[in-house]
Amino acid sequence: MIQLNHNSTIGQAFREAVRVYGHNWFLMAPKNEHRKYHPDGYAITYLDAGEEVDRLITAYSRAGYGSGHRVGLDLENRPEHFFHKIALNSLGVCCVPLNCEYRENELLYVIEHSRPDLIVAASNRICFVKATIGDRIPICLDDDVFLTLSSPTKVASDDPVSPSMPASILYTSGTTGRPKGCVLSHSYELESGAWYLSRGGVSTFKEGGDRLYNPLPLYHVNASVFSFFCILLAGNCQIQGDRFHPNRWWKEVNECEATVVHYLGVIVPMLLGQGTSDLEKTHKVRFGIGAGVEATLHQKFEERFGFPLVEVWGMTEVVGGFFDNASPRSVGTRAVGKVPSSGLEARIVDANDSLTPSGATGELTVRYSEATPRRRFFSEYLDDPIATEDAWRGGWFHTGDLVRQTADGVIHFVDRNKNIIRRSGENIAAAEIEEVLQSHPLVRQATVIAVKDEIREEEVYACIVLKSIVGNESIAKELFVFCVDQLSYFKAPGYIWFTNEIPKSGTQKVQKYLIFKTDSDPREAKGVFDFRSLKTRNANARQAIEI
Repeated sequence: MIQLNHNSTIGQAFREAVRVYGHNWFLMAPKNEHRKYHPDGYAITYLDAGEEVDRLITAYSRAGYGSGHRVGLDLENRPEHFFHKIALNSLGVCCVPLNCEYRENELLYVIEHSRPDLIVAASNRICFVKATIGDRIPICLDDDVFLTLSSPTKVASDDPVSPSMPASILYTSGTTGRPKGCVLSHSYELESGAWYLSRGGVSTFKEGGDRLYNPLPLYHVNASVFSFFCILLAGNCQIQGDRFHPNRWWKEVNECEATVVHYLGVIVPMLLGQGTSDLEKTHKVRFGIGAGVEATLHQKFEERFGFPLVEVWGMTEVVGGFFDNASPRSVGTRAVGKVPSSGLEARIVDANDSLTPSGATGELTVRYSEATPRRRFFSEYLDDPIATEDAWRGGWFHTGDLVRQTADGVIHFVDRNKNIIRRSGENIAAAEIEEVLQSHPLVRQATVIAVKDEIREEEVYACIVLKSIVGNESIAKELFVFCVDQLSYFKAPGYIWFTNEIPKSGTQKVQKYLIFKTDSDPREAKGVFDFRSLKTRNANARQAIEI
């Protein structure tokens, strides 16, 4: 295993991995004839990846990129994303992975907020990016970087690359509607991989002998940091799928000989809903790592497919978390394991930040230690010191997650305390959708809540007060299309419901919990319109509605 020290940087760790594990497989992409890139599949060793990274370092350094610069990466889930990241980090450049599902206004916000000096885009993305941002920021093609790379307008600093230097800015949804830029250092990213690698128990990795299949997006911490640096430090291989497809899962897992898989809760019912196949029994998977599996499906999945699903708790801001990986595991209970013996302290508090009684539900707060609470955490929310300090009030990081701890020390996830809708692994800020809806000329007020969804965990539910007309199906369709035109498809309301009034407090704050009675199901409300079937990645919602 690659050993880290207090001076380790991403470039140094990668060089050591190339030296030690040169002939091991480093990255793979499964075959997929429908994919825009590498339709016949892809595989590269550490040694060859080292050469690719060297070529990019040469190109970027000759153009003048270095410490203090930021580069946006709009490369979807291409393996090349990692080559650019490592090359840029080696030079002291901070990477900003861009969500390829963003609409124009979403992409524009992230670019204006992060202020990259350059954007590297895939060939099929470059026209969209240019149309969105114009000529303000240079853009180059990832496969033609030597010919299209422009020099930055500002000179790089002389600061040497260090562990505390920003390596990535990942955008994670907040409660105020706009995503927050979570700044992650070299040290954070490397220690995240080392922590994962050291968990042991059911989730023990074999040095140079594991292949981790991760179909999650590279603009999320899961695939781009958590699993990637875990495999790098042990000379293993990351199999990077483009996205989850239930009808291709077992084929890709088998063909690439995956031994570990990453999942989201939504994946479990979809795989269980597939017809039986020989491929589901011939795989080499030893364990899966993920979160959000439906309690009633947990054991069914393990019995049918023959490997444990290890539920974990973690978030972008924190190195480490909890793993339910020690026997006996708490299968089917929403347990996420015990607080680790070192490296992370936790307490559960009420609304006044007072400790809750044993077994009671409260907000999870975490820190590294009393002496150094912020060690192995994110550096800051970019340009938002107020949000950063509020999250750290009292010397503990407030996660916004509600949990309870049973007498045996096991943490059980209960719910999210934030104004966030969790749909198929995406964190969706309700306020962002409310802002779009309230910009429509027919809407007086819009409030968005989460409702249960048996497949995708939660769905977006919009409660709308119109200005001077009665809501009907035609208006609901108009509002749905209005949202789809401005938001990523998964953020559009799955349900639209018209009401005459939304309850407020004496200070005019919306009280979402009073909109529906606690024993009622908003999905069954009179007059609700269901648009879930139109929330698909490639569908033209406007055309589908008109049909």
